[in-house]
Amino acid sequence: MALGCPYGTHRVLEPAGSLPQPAWRLPQPAWRVNNDPAIYDNEILIDVERLNIDSASFRQISEEAGGDPDRIAAAIRKIVDERGKMHNPVTGSGGMLIGTVREVGPALQADARPGDRIATLVSLSLTPLRIEAIHRVLPEADQVEVTGTAILFESGIYAKLPEDIPDNLALAALDVCGAPAQTARLVKPGSRVLILGGGGKSGLLCSYAARRAGAAEVICFEYSDESLARARRLGAAHRYIQGDARDALGVMRAVGEKVDLTLSLVNLPGAELGAILATKPTGMIYFFSMATSFTAAALGAEGVGSQVEMLIGNGYYPGHAELTLDLLRESPELRALFEEVYA
Repeated sequence: MALGCPYGTHRVLEPAGSLPQPAWRLPQPAWRVNNDPAIYDNEILIDVERLNIDSASFRQISEEAGGDPDRIAAAIRKIVDERGKMHNPVTGSGGMLIGTVREVGPALQADARPGDRIATLVSLSLTPLRIEAIHRVLPEADQVEVTGTAILFESGIYAKLPEDIPDNLALAALDVCGAPAQTARLVKPGSRVLILGGGGKSGLLCSYAARRAGAAEVICFEYSDESLARARRLGAAHRYIQGDARDALGVMRAVGEKVDLTLSLVNLPGAELGAILATKPTGMIYFFSMATSFTAAALGAEGVGSQVEMLIGNGYYPGHAELTLDLLRESPELRALFEEVYA
């Protein structure tokens, strides 16, 4: 074995030397990584059991496949076969996985051991992945059951799966664990918080985290009847609004007085201006959705004369995995909703 780059550049086939995640942005064929399961001295080899596809990515694939599970599976398999990773060429996003550690490189300082069951906390868009078979597609959970292998680089973070929470629940929550952790950090006691997409899995976690952090008002904005009903059942928000987050003026009018913090969690593009118009010019917007156009957000804020601070939805924050799992442990209502969808 040899020592690889901590950031995975040694696995990028085209163009050599590039970081593994942004390769898709370059002209083709600059998008391929080496997914050979023979590990370098500072890598971890994982036997993969389940993928959680990023919400924006799964929605795009599902719509193109007409919702047919076999076509969804074929589309995922095609992306992985071509790119060596689950990196949607349309959305640019990936997801994360759970599996069992098979091998740990001898030069790697890690607490993972062969036989440990882990969830990766880095995107599938940069994770070398090889799929041998797709056994089942779970559209309601954005998940697929697979047999395959994946490589975790030295810089890759992971969480050991808890014994008190079922794997698929943990996978669903950990996929978005950056959002509730950032919410807990950003919400100031007494502030007003708007959550666009408040009925999805990240929305439910963030609603609970915002209420827990002392928000004076949490406003849940959701499009579908089903998602809005789910949010009402959790009861973490103070106000519930049904509408289309892409209707910027409609969002602004429905919300009324501008909020201190907006969390944009919708999995469709076009919600940038609604978030901007609903937020105080001195406030903040946290864009967690991978469907966000940061060009549209920046130019949109400029166009309406708002100095609002905008935060890119970095999925990493220290302690984010344990914080998110603790929310499920703490709230029976939140856990019941996750069990209903993901168990």
